[in-house]
Amino acid sequence: MKLPVVTSWYEPRRLGDRLWLITEPHVHPIFSANMHLVLGRDADLLIDSGMGIAPLRPVVDGLRPDPDKPVICLSTHTHVDHIGAAHEFETRLVHPVEADELASPSPYSLRRADLSAALQEMFVEAGYDALWEYLVDAVPSADYDLDAYAIPPAPATGFVEDGDVIDLGDWRAEVLHLPGHSPGQLGLWHAESHTLFGGDAVYDGPLIYDGPGMSIKDYAATLKRLRDMPIHTVHGGHDPAFDGVWLQAIIKDYLERWDMT
Repeated sequence: MKLPVVTSWYEPRRLGDRLWLITEPHVHPIFSANMHLVLGRDADLLIDSGMGIAPLRPVVDGLRPDPDKPVICLSTHTHVDHIGAAHEFETRLVHPVEADELASPSPYSLRRADLSAALQEMFVEAGYDALWEYLVDAVPSADYDLDAYAIPPAPATGFVEDGDVIDLGDWRAEVLHLPGHSPGQLGLWHAESHTLFGGDAVYDGPLIYDGPGMSIKDYAATLKRLRDMPIHTVHGGHDPAFDGVWLQAIIKDYLERWDMT
């Protein structure tokens, strides 16, 4: 099967004066993760780095007024769709319990046939459409080798845990440990704007909670924690941003499903 070639792999969209959303529109929705770029006075922050199918750093630097300024790459967790281009950035932060995966990523394939039946069934049961033959519907260049896909090692240069603060000079956010979807799942709480960067802890789509390394008990505790916070805006790891009212509805739905209200 020959896939079409696209010249622009990433799609940046400005969300505010200092905030960009970067997506990979040619990746299957299950694996098309949001990347958020926050511009700061002293440093910029990239939250997650996608699948790494095409070079990301040139796109990120093209959005930054000063590409020579330091940029921090925060991996909210180490699933394949969030760490693909982490190696392109000099400063790499992650929760300690997921450091090994960032340093030595598990092999992954872009071919549906290479993924386990159990994994594919988990996605469908969660509410997603079946995977395409490949995890992409295009390639970034005519000579791109789908079978050569691999995530390069990106050893963490620092660790962050619950209560730590990421400070860009004129923008500060508190690190939240939000386990459930993964043991070291992180979020960022920008209290000044009542904004949560939730990673895969919560987003406006089917949540994944019943797979390897996942815990419904921990996930319920995470959602209850978020339920009690004064969150007005959520930028999730997938799908469009949403408000605090919809967040409460999502939380209520999943806690009722799990009988953990």
